[in-house]
Amino acid sequence: MNGFEFEFAGKHLVALGSGALWWPDWRLLCVSDLHLGKSERIARRGAPALPPYETRDTLNRLADDLDQTGARIVICLGDSFDDLDAARALGEGDRQWIASLQAGREWTWIEGNHDPGPVEIGGQHRHEVRIDTVTFRHIAKPGTMGEISGHYHPKARVRTRGRSITRAAFLVDRDRLLLPAYGTYTGGLHCNEPVLCDLMRPDALAILTGSPPRAVPMPRDG
Repeated sequence: MNGFEFEFAGKHLVALGSGALWWPDWRLLCVSDLHLGKSERIARRGAPALPPYETRDTLNRLADDLDQTGARIVICLGDSFDDLDAARALGEGDRQWIASLQAGREWTWIEGNHDPGPVEIGGQHRHEVRIDTVTFRHIAKPGTMGEISGHYHPKARVRTRGRSITRAAFLVDRDRLLLPAYGTYTGGLHCNEPVLCDLMRPDALAILTGSPPRAVPMPRDG
């Protein structure tokens, strides 16, 4: 498995190169910020159209992660849909594909700021979920511990072999873990931005996605 193993809140977790999080003891796969239907929302609002393939690409990568891990529990950490109208506008083929991925699994949609309410798709719809010592929610709350969240789409710029590269990244310290955005058409917020520097402790790590994922001290400059 293409993953970086680490400990968080006393639990053994794996950051996958795809941007998904794997919790082996619970056979739990967690993904954040899928933003399904983003191309539909952009077209609906009159902006220049994007190729309408991001939902299929995102679901294809999610299907691969589910196959590779054998996950029995899935938590989608909010902003799974680019807005509620985008969720309603999903084609029947995409709805059937999501249903096939959900089959035989405990599936939870956590509401985000883009999709703040239940959608007419199977699975549970929750504001947050607590399992053991870990709380899953969309947006981090300062002062909390054992928290896994998304929302910020963190990415990190590092220098390697004399050149600069930027990758989506997990950010982790002893209190919280931020997941990168999983969706194909999602952008990102550099981890040197003040909101992330203020949220994460000085000794935080950035786990860069890709093959293989790797951890570096969270970049805070440049």
